[in-house]
Parts: sequence; C-alpha cells; structure tokens
Amino acid sequence: MASALTLGVEEELHLVDPRTSLLAARAPQLLAALPPESFGAELQRTTVETNTRVWNTLTELRDDIVGLRGKLIDAAAGEGLMVAAVGTPPLSSAEDFELTASGRFSRMQQEYRLLVDEQLICGLQVHVGVDHRDLAVEITQRIGRDLPLLLALSASSPYWHGADTGYSSIRTIIWQRWPTAGATGPLQSAAEYDDLLADLISSGVIADAKMAYFDVRPSSHAPTVELRVCDACPIVDDAIGIAGLFRAMVAEAEQASLRGDPMNLLAAPLHRAAMWRAARSGLRGDLLDGAARPQPVPATVAIRDLLVRLRPALERLDDWDTVSELVEGTLARGNSADRQRTALAERGAMADVVDSVVSETRGLSGLAGAARVAPRSYRARAGDEAFTGRGEPRPAYRELFASIAANGLDDLADRGREREAWAVDAGMTFGVAGEHRPFPVDLLPRIIPAHEWRHLSEGLRQRARAVESFLGDAYGPGDLVKDGLLPAETLRGCVGWRDEARQLPRDVVRAPVMGFDLVRNELGGWRVLEDNVRVPSGAGFAIAMRDLMDAVAPDLARPADLLDPAAAAGQLGRALRACSRNVGDTVALLSDGSGNSAWFEHQLLARRAGLLLVEPGDLSVTDQLVLTAEGQRIDVLYLRLDVELSDLRDDDGRPIGAELLQAAALGSVALANAPGNGLADDKAMYCYLPDLISYYLGERPMLESVPTYRCADPEERRAVLERVGELVTKPIDGYGGVGVLIGPNASASEVAARRRVIAANPSGWVAQELVALSSHPTFGGRDLQPRYVDLRAFVYLSGTGPPDVEVADLALTRVAPPGSMVVNSSQGGGAKDTWIIGTVAD
Repeated sequence: MASALTLGVEEELHLVDPRTSLLAARAPQLLAALPPESFGAELQRTTVETNTRVWNTLTELRDDIVGLRGKLIDAAAGEGLMVAAVGTPPLSSAEDFELTASGRFSRMQQEYRLLVDEQLICGLQVHVGVDHRDLAVEITQRIGRDLPLLLALSASSPYWHGADTGYSSIRTIIWQRWPTAGATGPLQSAAEYDDLLADLISSGVIADAKMAYFDVRPSSHAPTVELRVCDACPIVDDAIGIAGLFRAMVAEAEQASLRGDPMNLLAAPLHRAAMWRAARSGLRGDLLDGAARPQPVPATVAIRDLLVRLRPALERLDDWDTVSELVEGTLARGNSADRQRTALAERGAMADVVDSVVSETRGLSGLAGAARVAPRSYRARAGDEAFTGRGEPRPAYRELFASIAANGLDDLADRGREREAWAVDAGMTFGVAGEHRPFPVDLLPRIIPAHEWRHLSEGLRQRARAVESFLGDAYGPGDLVKDGLLPAETLRGCVGWRDEARQLPRDVVRAPVMGFDLVRNELGGWRVLEDNVRVPSGAGFAIAMRDLMDAVAPDLARPADLLDPAAAAGQLGRALRACSRNVGDTVALLSDGSGNSAWFEHQLLARRAGLLLVEPGDLSVTDQLVLTAEGQRIDVLYLRLDVELSDLRDDDGRPIGAELLQAAALGSVALANAPGNGLADDKAMYCYLPDLISYYLGERPMLESVPTYRCADPEERRAVLERVGELVTKPIDGYGGVGVLIGPNASASEVAARRRVIAANPSGWVAQELVALSSHPTFGGRDLQPRYVDLRAFVYLSGTGPPDVEVADLALTRVAPPGSMVVNSSQGGGAKDTWIIGTVAD
C-alpha cells in the first residue's frame, strides 16, 4: 500500500538588527509571545525555528510557511528586528554567538566547543510521511544520489564573517564537521538504524538521538523521511520547489522498493565529493550526474534531468506543473547565493546583501519596478552584466534602458551607419594582417559601478607599483635574485629579457604607462588575466569611442559622476613629463609610422596629450642629445614601436635605435616604456606577481590572478598535458590572442596537436584555468546577443610610491566575436564605450 506522502517543513530563521545588519540575540523575548507548537528555540539565541503542520498539498504547505513567517516578522518588528531565512548571516561573526539557555545546549557547547560556537547557520528541513520506519530507512538509502542537487538549489550561504568564502553553501562545510553529519552508510532496517544511534550514544560521541545530523534520516518518533541538507531559502517558492522535488524522490523510491528494484548506492567518498561539489559550485558550476560512475555535468542539466526522471512521480502527486515551474524559476534567477553575490556586485555594500535576503524573506523580490527589457530571444547567462535571467535590467542599467526604450532597441541598431560614417571620418582604424580595418564599436555601452571601479583602482595601483619595482630591480641591483625569490636564469631565460635594458640609469621609471587585462566572472569577481607593460594600447580608442557615442547616441542617459575618458590624455602627459631627467620636459611619441597597427591611436594621443609625434627618420642624436629634424631637443621618448628599439632603423638603414639607447644610457633622454619591459609582460612571469607584491610592497594582492601553470616546470607540465582539453593554453611570447587555445571549445584533434606542441617546447607555453567570463548584450546585426567581454585598464606612474601612481579615467572593453572567448581585435573582436562611475576623489 502506498504511503500518504504528507508534507511538513521546519525553517530556521536569523534575527537581524536593522541598524547594524548583525545578528540580534533576542529569540527568547520573541518566543515568549509566539505559540510554542509552531515556534521553537534553537542552539543560538539569534535564531527561531518554525514548524508547519502536516499537509497533503504544496499549496497548503506554502500558505502555512508564509503565515508562520508573517507572524515571526510581525513579532520581530515589534522588537525593532528583521528576519532573514538564509544559510549564514552575511555580516556576522562568531562573536555574535549567544547560547540559548538550556542544560542540553550548555553540555553541547562544553563538549564540542568551536563546533557549537560557530553554529551561526540556518537550514531547511522537509519531512515526508511514509508507511513505516523500515521503509523510511530504505528510502534514505535510495535517494542519497540526488541530495546534492537539492543542496545546490537551496544554497544561500556564500558569505562568512563578512567575506566571500568561494562556496555557495559554506553552511554545508561548517555543518559537515559534526561527527554524525553526512551519510549513514548502508542500512537494511529501522532496527539497524536504531542500533547505530545507540552505538553512537554509548560511544559518548553524541549525547542523544537528536544529534543524528545525517543528510537524510528517518524520524525517531514518526514514520517520516527528513531532508536535512538544505540551506534556509529566503524565497518561499524555492523552498516549496525543493519540498516538491523531495516528496517526488521519496515517492519514486517507494515505488522502486515495491517493485523490488536493486538499490544503486553511491560509495561514501563519492557521496561526500558530490555534496562538496554542490556546496562549492551551487548552480553555477558542474554537479555529478546520476550515472553508476558519476561524471560532472552543468548544474542546470543535472537538475533538469532529475525533473524529467521524477515527472511520473510528480504527475501522480499532481505536482508536475507546480514543481517544474518553481524549479525553472530558481534556475532562471539563480539560487540565493547567486543573488547575494549579484547584490554585492551591484551595490558594493554587505549591508545591501542583508537587506536583499530580508526583503526576500518578507516575500519581496527586490526587483520592484523592473520590467523585462531584453528581447525574448536573448538568452541571459548567469554572468550577464546588464540583464537578469528573466531579462530584467540590472540596477546599474535601468536608467540606460529606460532612455533606450523611448525610441526602441531597433533605433539604436539603425544608428550603425552613422557610427561607421563617424569612424571613417575620424580615421578610426586598427591594423590587422598588414591592413587597416575599421575599429568595430558596439553602441550599447558597458557600465562599471563606482564601488567596482574603486576596488579595481586600488588593486591596479598596487600591481603597477610592484611591476615597476620589479623591473627596476631585475635590471638593476638584482635583490630578488640575491634573496632567492627568483633564479637569475629564470629572469634571463624569459622571452622579454633584454640585456641592453641594464644600460639605463637605475633611477629611471621604466614603465610609466601600464595596461592590465581584467576579466569579471559570473559571480561579479574580478581577476587580472594579463599584464601589458611593453606597449599597452587601447587608451586612444577608449577616448575616441566616447567621442563617437556623444556624436551618434547623445540621447542615451548618462549616469551621474560618469568619468570623462578625455581626462586620461592629461594624465598620460603628466606621467610622461615626470620622466624627464633634464630641465626641459618635451615629450615625443615615437611611432614606426602608418604601418603600425595602432597608428590611429598614436596620432590621437599625441594630439590630445600635447606630444610631438615622430618617426625614426625624424630624429637624430647629436652630442648625445636627441633632436628633431627642426633641431628641437627631446627630453622624453614614449616608445610605441612594433620592433625592439635596438633593432630600429630609419628608411636609410641608419641604426637610430642603437643611438637612442646610447643617449638614454647617458641620461640625456628618458625612454618611456623602455626596452626590456617585456620581462613583465612575459606570461611565465605572471605567475610570480603575487610573490612580487609581497616582496616589494609587503602587502597581499588586492586583485586575484588566474591560476596559471608554467609548462617549463616538469610537474606542472604533466598536469597541463593531462588537462589540455580543460585549460586555456597560450604561447609565452604571444599577443593579440594569437595561438590561444580554449581547451573546452577545441576539437579532439586541436587538443592533441596542442599537447604535442607543448611537449616538444614546454618552455614556450603557459596554461591557465578557464574563467567563466561575464557577458554583455551586443548587437549582432539587428538582434542583441550575449558576448564575452574583458576590460583593459591603464595606470600611469611617475615612481613607485603610492602618490606616484594614477589610474586612468578610462578603460577599454573588448568584445569577443560570436561563439568565441577571445576578445582581441586581431581575432575578430570588437569594443564598447566603457561608462565608469566614479568621483573626483576616486
């Protein structure tokens, strides 16, 4: 006979002080005024537990949960408090823990110490009624494989002590430290389960049966199966979807038991691994599938496969329409961990994260007033910077899209001809394969919020100071070699090493102009992908793109405090003039002419920054002074060359580069972005940047780097060769995206060929972990498409002290072509105007 499959839920909810966004230990006062049959105390005085009645339908269960939350929220409001149904409180720490007064809880704290003191966590427990306890025990065995999927849907605890843990459910990691957390191991009956509990109690490891904190367990006093793996869910519908899925899993397992189907148990280490993966990645990475030998699959695939498999059970329960809609809603908006990270990325304050979970707990989505803007065909990814999964504009973009709506997206697409005409008139081209092509600009700008730019600016200043210190030391005293940080052969074996760079005076600023390529991942975190110190380009194009937007799309709503990229020309000029070692400060930009791929930029920067624009034939060196053809002395040469300076010759074959180097060695001219700076560009040297920041500045890196492997290292090479199909492999001396292979997007033959090339010349290659890049809506003809983007930011230096470093008021957003993750213009990519929100103080 089939079980009734009734439903009940226990929710644990945090009490929050609205003034501080920290936990408030006021549960005893609230519980004194609430009915004890529905509300109870928990281990910590900052938490209240609610208990629903037993119900037959999801609708009844939902109404009960909403009603209980409402009563608690009203009682909390009377005490000046808020309520948050969330796995961990984003801002609170162990110092906020206050033990609920009871002999049992006091004994637990004495026995388990830190485990109890850090129990600032809240979960969701779901009970499903079954026919008898033996069946309940069997069902716990049969459904173990699917529990990680429910955890991934519920994950709501990315933050701990005010910091991002990197996990979607750090609550799970904290909880799994209890001695009885996890799977029970194989059990055949309720009697075996009871014997297991008795042995655990007699061992002294736990005090009573209530401390059986297994992932799923039979009730000790009623024939129910209890789910315990889930974080508390701020949005009630997420909890209801999970309850519906869990009941269907129980129903399916019961039918399998009645048929006598064999149990497909997952080995304990694999179960633990699957739970860890769900806690780590949530819905934004891979989960393990249900195969006999589990393999990683995207979370959305695994969960939709579960839905399809459970459809017969859901239909028997009359839950299919409800549960499928609710689960798809969770997948579309992301779990709470995703939404919390989005809230922090958009507003930059952890208090806003607290407010968002409190609003969701009250039944508010936090998106009031936001209507769908993205076309129905637009498939917004989790990492889309402009749109939510439902096609609603994110807060930073609402004003922009409101102004676009006045005329419609099609009108903006129609302005493509005006854009192209403007670019032709301005000569805005970029060299590719020996020819100059129009520089492709998308008319939908990218917005960088003020708090993100502030964070990036601080990290870039730090990184730039370390790079300049490194270059001066590597070509000067060599302290890092003397102190054993790097072997001399490692430095001099780098592709970017130039012996002639050692001739320059030790006190020069070698790289007053630096560029850094940054990527934003799907959760809003920024990482430095590459350093560009030899000849970083793009600032001039960023300036020109704003001119283009002002001419072609002046009606788009500009945010307040929008930085003006034109100001960067003055910043550049000041940094270059500060390089002068002489009385004068005449700066010339030395270009190898119209054949240079960035010739347009050379002209624009020279004009806007007040620099002379010269080519090799325009210069002479007389009495070690660098002069123009008109006899004007040059004090600083800003090198923008495609060749090494020592190899530079004019049209007559005169070795002007060698002459300039000699003058620079004597101090009569300063070389901005000097020979040898390619040492810091070297992709193998990128791995050492965190160590260099610590060595030269005594600081921890503010911006993370992408995990990078040096193929020259035998151990790392072996790992790379095994994982070429999972990694991004790059030639050490490559630039412009040439030679980059994105392993997951490559064919088997391409992966095999790259493996052979690396094995033959390991020192010529590095590999990086693939970053799930953010995307941005981009016009692909007339329709909007999500395209991968990166960001090149620029830093100008006049020294290595904090006051000597200035981040340019602009950045270049580069856009990958359709189906690609390579953003370089030489590989078919484009660009966007970057709207940076900042203040003068920033």
